[in-house]
Amino acid sequence: MSAILLDLPFPLAGPLPIWRTVFAWFALAPLLAGLLRIQVDFPGNGVRWQLGWSFLAGWWTGAVWFGANCYWVYNTMYSYGNMSRAMAVVCLVLFSLYLGFWFGVFGLALALIRRGTFGRKFAWVAFAAIPLLWTAMEFAIARIPEFPWDQLGYSQVDNGLLTRLAPWTGVYGISFLLASVNALLAVALASGSTGEKRRGAYFSGARFCGGLGLAIAFAGCAGFVIRQPRMPTAATAVLVQPNLDVDKDDVWAGPEWDRQIAQFGRFAQEVCNRGYIAGIPEMGVTQGETECGMDSVPAALVVWPESPAPFRDSDPRFRAAMAGIAKADKAPMIVGDIGMDLDTAHRYHFYNSASVIAPDGRFVGRYDKIHLVPFGEYIPFRKLLFFAHQLTENLSDMGDGADRKTFAIGGHPYGIFICYEAVFGDEVRQFARNGAEVLVNISDDGWYGDTSAPWQHLNMARMRAIENRRWILRDTNNGVTSAIDPYGTVRQSIPRHRVGALSAEYGYNSELTFYTVHGDWLPALCAILSLALLGLVLLVWPGRTIPGERSREISAIPE
Repeated sequence: MSAILLDLPFPLAGPLPIWRTVFAWFALAPLLAGLLRIQVDFPGNGVRWQLGWSFLAGWWTGAVWFGANCYWVYNTMYSYGNMSRAMAVVCLVLFSLYLGFWFGVFGLALALIRRGTFGRKFAWVAFAAIPLLWTAMEFAIARIPEFPWDQLGYSQVDNGLLTRLAPWTGVYGISFLLASVNALLAVALASGSTGEKRRGAYFSGARFCGGLGLAIAFAGCAGFVIRQPRMPTAATAVLVQPNLDVDKDDVWAGPEWDRQIAQFGRFAQEVCNRGYIAGIPEMGVTQGETECGMDSVPAALVVWPESPAPFRDSDPRFRAAMAGIAKADKAPMIVGDIGMDLDTAHRYHFYNSASVIAPDGRFVGRYDKIHLVPFGEYIPFRKLLFFAHQLTENLSDMGDGADRKTFAIGGHPYGIFICYEAVFGDEVRQFARNGAEVLVNISDDGWYGDTSAPWQHLNMARMRAIENRRWILRDTNNGVTSAIDPYGTVRQSIPRHRVGALSAEYGYNSELTFYTVHGDWLPALCAILSLALLGLVLLVWPGRTIPGERSREISAIPE
């Protein structure tokens, strides 16, 4: 039940309707209540049995949730990874089991703490530990398998009240609050055995916790009616959306190169009179149009996204074409391409890069993607996966960059991050800490197809804007191309799968949020406290019963 409920407050096959975000407030409660009751409903089955089933309950919940939330892994592997349907299913199952394992660790940790405080006056510690353990688990998934996809807090990206936590705590603060409310509701759900019903004070406490949880959830949901301030804009960028087919080898031989470059040049000039959607596509929002006078100025920036275009930064033809567009438009450019370096051993290294080009056509710098996509841009444990020939032989490892540099464009520093890097808040914030007043995210979400992933990816990028209070110019190959303001609101966008360009208005900000400066301090603290609590429980493990407690009735929640 928790696995199903957890999937509802996230995008499924399109943008997320606001009403579905309410499920995040109680989606965990069935899992938590079940974990807390295992030792109550089956007291005679032994400690190992109870701990084992707690681990398996968490693991099964996590595996089902990841399988449902990330079902697009199957589509990507089958449609674009040259895998058979059977192999794509196997990949999805193994992927879900691996990430679901961390839910199992969460279940085991909660069971250990519950066992350590069993039948004692400190039994409330297990309930207080739930938000700590949950936040620590999300932190562990972000740092060990490095897949912090759709953490619980992302479900509230449109909540004007809860997102006020993000500039202080990152998305983890929202997850912590949601897990706390779920813990309160689990108290009420866990109070169901016949023996406990004879204890009026016990049930009064359970009802109080449940009522408090509902009250907080109700107040929190009111945040969706809070209107975010409209941020002023100071410049206009042209974000090109080429809508190239990721399944084709785009070599652009002969006339095709000339046609594509000419089209790019036309889009780069369209600063004015471009229609746009005043919000997220497919949400029924109003249409808008950029207003321009007769004396319109050139774009402050032209952006080409990460895409399957045959752009190589060492290719003279590419460099000449980009210099020509920049000079013609008198505008700086950020262009997604493949970077190449030659080391001292005369070996070539390739990078997923973004080149920065000055208005006079000079290539002034290049950002090389640092956080690569496993099984997309490199194969982890390649030698151990020797049996997966379909996967390992068709993919060469890309090099990873080493510097989160900023680039001075038009007198303002810009930070650039590429595709998958948008899901790592602690990494994106470093661009703002290094001085970036605007963030540019280039991405190719064509690999996801028409699944939930492009919309999930968009919401995670929106949270990066909130955490750092920065405008984000998000330019994608086939959508969602958008301008996101410092409060995470999509102010302008264009439809997916349309060849075109967005004339995006944006502004600058140099102020640093607490999260920008200090990063993931909250989940790190939760991890330390969780480990300390587990260590304390194991040190005083109650294999022997405290005198006077042997005959006491076992309760699921504190008295």
